[in-house]
Amino acid sequence: MNLLGIKEDKLPMGDLEAIGLAAGGQLLLNMDDLKALLSGRRTGLLELKNLEADKIRIRSLNAKISLYSGNDGKVDLLIHPIYRKASAPDFLDANQSQQLQNGEIGNLVSTTIDDWGNKTERLVEFDADTREFIVSDTEKILAPDMVNSEFLTRAQKVKYRRGEELELSDKTRFAFSSADVQGIRSNKIALVASILIDGGLTYVLYKGLNALFNQSRIPEDAEELSPGYYNAVSDMEDQLKEKALEQSRRTYMRNGSSR
Repeated sequence: MNLLGIKEDKLPMGDLEAIGLAAGGQLLLNMDDLKALLSGRRTGLLELKNLEADKIRIRSLNAKISLYSGNDGKVDLLIHPIYRKASAPDFLDANQSQQLQNGEIGNLVSTTIDDWGNKTERLVEFDADTREFIVSDTEKILAPDMVNSEFLTRAQKVKYRRGEELELSDKTRFAFSSADVQGIRSNKIALVASILIDGGLTYVLYKGLNALFNQSRIPEDAEELSPGYYNAVSDMEDQLKEKALEQSRRTYMRNGSSR
């Protein structure tokens, strides 16, 4: 989950147009894929067109895309094609690699040590669509401060960043997943996550969520959303109204002062 994502005006429109995902300055992406991109996640599988690499032109290719923002602020487009054979990270053993590929486990956490003795905890998942291992630094996974109006404890945030399943008092269960287009899975079709930014809460509404790992489908009671969910939606709507009013005030003051 990344609520501090990439701004839409920073998207590499030229690159997106070159592969058939934008035209005339307009994006040709559905809302879920756009949200995934802006939040630093991967899209679902897309048909990319007219790719060129090493003097080879590919007319059409199914792949996922994501964005990478460097220290210089430049946003680059990353393409994740469907691999014929998965290539596991060297810090995984054969058993771990096979368990992930077979879907026996949804993820695992591995601690790696670099040449200077620094430890990094990594969350490893397998994207069955592209047959690719996804490795995330757990320290860089942003855990929400609240879900459905319920504050998460420090221990819960640690579990979230490690890809572990959490359960709220309203029986909503959810887990982080970088392999999912929304970045989160749940036993409910919707939830509201929020994070404290500059002293205020920023809300994100998730709808149409996929089932948790090892659940073939969303449970029958998935549409039974809690009072906490509706309270969070109401708070989010109030915040949007306040922002709209503030923007109107600023526009009025600006136009008034120019007369």
